[in-house]
Amino acid sequence: MRQPLERIGNDCSARTPTRRVQTAHDWAHYVQDVTDDGTNTFFWHAHTLTVLFCMTCALLYVAVVETESTDTIYNTKRGIVAVVCAFLLFGIKHTPDGPFKRPHPALWRLVLCLTILYELALIFILFQSANDARLLLKQFDSKLGVPLPEKSYGDDCKLYDPDHPEGPFHNIWDKMDVFVPTHFIGWWLKMLLLRDYWLCTVISIMFEVLEYTLEHQLPNFSECWWDHWIMDVAVCNGLGIYIGMKTLSYLKMKPYHWRGLWNIPTYRGKLKRMVQQFSPYSWMEFDWRPTATLRRWLFTLSVVFLFLLAEMNTFYLKYVLWIPPPHYLNVVRLLLILFAGAVSLRETFQYLDDPDCQTFGQQSWLLAAIIISELLVVIKFDWETVTKPLPQHMQWFWAWALIGLATYTVWKFFIWHKDSVGVELHTDDEDVALAEYEQNRASAECS
Repeated sequence: MRQPLERIGNDCSARTPTRRVQTAHDWAHYVQDVTDDGTNTFFWHAHTLTVLFCMTCALLYVAVVETESTDTIYNTKRGIVAVVCAFLLFGIKHTPDGPFKRPHPALWRLVLCLTILYELALIFILFQSANDARLLLKQFDSKLGVPLPEKSYGDDCKLYDPDHPEGPFHNIWDKMDVFVPTHFIGWWLKMLLLRDYWLCTVISIMFEVLEYTLEHQLPNFSECWWDHWIMDVAVCNGLGIYIGMKTLSYLKMKPYHWRGLWNIPTYRGKLKRMVQQFSPYSWMEFDWRPTATLRRWLFTLSVVFLFLLAEMNTFYLKYVLWIPPPHYLNVVRLLLILFAGAVSLRETFQYLDDPDCQTFGQQSWLLAAIIISELLVVIKFDWETVTKPLPQHMQWFWAWALIGLATYTVWKFFIWHKDSVGVELHTDDEDVALAEYEQNRASAECS
């Protein structure tokens, strides 16, 4: 059974457009190369009444059986945890599905609900003082709430130092910390999210430029030139992007043939199918085409800007809230942003490219709100740091860069303008074109 293109909840439901348009993907005719025998097992049923019964039993135990505690702080913490769990349980069962099916739609509904809770937490923190916010984090870990010693990586930039007691290459080995493998893995995953070599490369280079720009604010941004451009851009980021490209090529060529677990006769086949449950149900290439139209150009610039802002927030949040880099709160935030980003970029690409998709995706909206809220927390809690004036040479650099960007935009889209994506298809009879469009869509949905 061939599966038609997955739609994103109710946000991008099929609509008849007022005009027929040509896009990077032919969304009207596009049918994923997927076969599925349609088997639904126990785990794919809703079980809404079962979940309600289990939750009621748990609450009944607390209300009737459990011995009451007189510890106010303990009761408050448990009450907050119970409220969070009840909200997540409701959200997993009743929020709209996203664009992803694997390993289970409930996982992506959970990610959506967790991002809602994170955004609410950021809004609550925004209404606190910096000191109160740090004290609040001590409820998660009593070791928090202590100013962090910021490490600078740019104090000694000698590649070869024969007189040093730790060895001539001590500077290189000193930079080989936990951030080297995380850089590589991070950029491999970012390539899978953006699915575009040039976008990833631009973001990788721009992040290093931002580190140059802001190293007077955060000592952690101060690195040697070879650490910026060789270890980061060329080795860690570049290798991660390259492996990501190879992964994308495999996912593009891989056949997607799904069978129910109990329809597979051998145990080896069943085990392989269980592992494949954690792979994509299908795959779609992202052809962003940023220079095709002004809308796509501005949209792509916004994606790059928010991507870089999310990266910057990682460093500034731990700086203003005094959270050590290896702390689990940083890891949880990064994982949440990673999973939410995967859904958001899929929604964003369809909103940009599909003429029938008229609504910005729910996960995309939430992630944008989170990034903006994080920035506002940083600005409020450490205005003195974030408003330190840029060095003069960086002021000149960014002034010329923005002038160049504005000049290119005006020249490309207002002086020398040639549409290739998103333009109207001029026909002699527009009614005939719309009728043909509707017929092709109906054929694609029924195939």
